[in-house]
Amino acid sequence: MDEPDVFDGPPRVTNADMPEPPHPVNWNLLTAHELEQEWLALNRWVDWLRRTYGLTVAVVPPFWHHHPEMVWELSALHLHWLGAYDPEQNASAPLGWHRDFADARERLRYWVTACGTRGDRDRPTRQAAWPGEDPAPTIQDFTFTDRDTEFAEFVIAQVRKRQEAEDEFYASLDDDEAP
Repeated sequence: MDEPDVFDGPPRVTNADMPEPPHPVNWNLLTAHELEQEWLALNRWVDWLRRTYGLTVAVVPPFWHHHPEMVWELSALHLHWLGAYDPEQNASAPLGWHRDFADARERLRYWVTACGTRGDRDRPTRQAAWPGEDPAPTIQDFTFTDRDTEFAEFVIAQVRKRQEAEDEFYASLDDDEAP
């Protein structure tokens, strides 16, 4: 497979990808369709980012999408990048993005270390139980041989789960209206 040339630029953003100006993404409130679109767009951008800047798995591991702390950080960084490189933006905006990108890399390194994800395996981020809570479950590493297939399966499962929640919500509205 040919490696993309770093001078090719990021994946093209079309009106289908971004029907309106960038705005903050609240991953908790997206519809199933929006969730799928955001996952795919963020994954394309993160892949471009890691290749363009030569980021190691200590900054952006293959299974970043399993770690909400990394999803929120990378999503915010992506939106910041879209704003900084918008044609209507002033010429110094990309410098601000690069300054913030340096800070974000440090936070990403911290989270990668804290959760223990690696290039060839992953595990859920450790959670500390507070007094009165059940102890956190035992953490086990999982290995994956095909990151792209695993990502596709992950997105399908996330979208299905969100769609089921939407369907349940709308069904409850119908139940409330029944005589």
